[in-house]
Amino acid sequence: MAVLPNNCIFTDRGGITENMHYIHAAVVDASGTLLYFVGNPSRVTLARSTAKPAQALAILETGALDQYGLDDGDVAPMCASHSSEHVHVARATDMLRKIDAREQDLQCGGHASLSETVNAGWIKASLVPSAIHSNCSGKHAGMIGGAKALTTRSDGYHLPGHPMQVRVQQVFSELSGLDAQDIEWGIDGCNLPAPALPLMNLARVYCGLAASADEAAVSSAAPAPRSQHLSRIFGAMAQNPRLVAGQGRFCTVLMEAYKGVLVGKLGADGCYGVSVRVSDQTIALGAEGAIGIAVKVEDGNIGILYSAVVEILQQLGIGTTATWEVLEGFHRPRLINTAGMVTGSLHFSFRVQRAS
Repeated sequence: MAVLPNNCIFTDRGGITENMHYIHAAVVDASGTLLYFVGNPSRVTLARSTAKPAQALAILETGALDQYGLDDGDVAPMCASHSSEHVHVARATDMLRKIDAREQDLQCGGHASLSETVNAGWIKASLVPSAIHSNCSGKHAGMIGGAKALTTRSDGYHLPGHPMQVRVQQVFSELSGLDAQDIEWGIDGCNLPAPALPLMNLARVYCGLAASADEAAVSSAAPAPRSQHLSRIFGAMAQNPRLVAGQGRFCTVLMEAYKGVLVGKLGADGCYGVSVRVSDQTIALGAEGAIGIAVKVEDGNIGILYSAVVEILQQLGIGTTATWEVLEGFHRPRLINTAGMVTGSLHFSFRVQRAS
């Protein structure tokens, strides 16, 4: 039998290896130290929608929430890749109302829902999705609010040189611990700039979310403004998981299962970020405070990504047997054919390794 790589998930069909998916991951603590890894923790990765909590921080720091009366129920959609369910579209529409903007101001296009159930309803209703139905409509509404708070106008808010995006770039540099010139930028599927950075630095961004939530919970003095904003983002995601993704979606089920212990966010083409608050379990890992986890599947397979995230959490000991049972359908999905027959299975050939 061939020796399998030590950072792989593979599937078989009737015992025959069919697909191999290479996994990279980084786990860091509040000191920025790399604690554990899979594959290449320095793999430069386009964050895609995994960037949204940090993009939301840039919006909050403009003062837009206070200026336009936005609340935590609006912060969650800023971090979302939602399913375009009625609750999501209604929330994004209300956000536009609050900031005195219109759907045509959104610089994202319409697309099919990330939910098959929603798509079926649209087809039945002959609905053609527009920008408000985009899974990123909440983020774009937030960006418009931030742009107006900074410049009084939202024209060009999505362009790399706009003050709103310059602020996003600055936030990513500061949260990741990288110089601005060391972060590369592409254009995301929703037409906003998307950062590319090593996984260990993306994990550092996510660690900052949880560390700030921890600070807010235990500090007798008011935390610094940025820490307050990050804690608010963590809380908005943890308390509104349905707004971050949707019915039956992994991000929603993950956060519901962990009940405020962590938040997680999908990025397109196989990227994921997890922010874990301090606990006896993180301390047992040798972590200083909270931890952040960033994961990348080399071939971009989203189903495999979800399996990898749950496997990594299990190997790290984050959660309980009851928690992991809720996620079993994502962890080890049944591979069946159109007749409902089980045709194969999924296997993990990696162990999370401690960094030296």
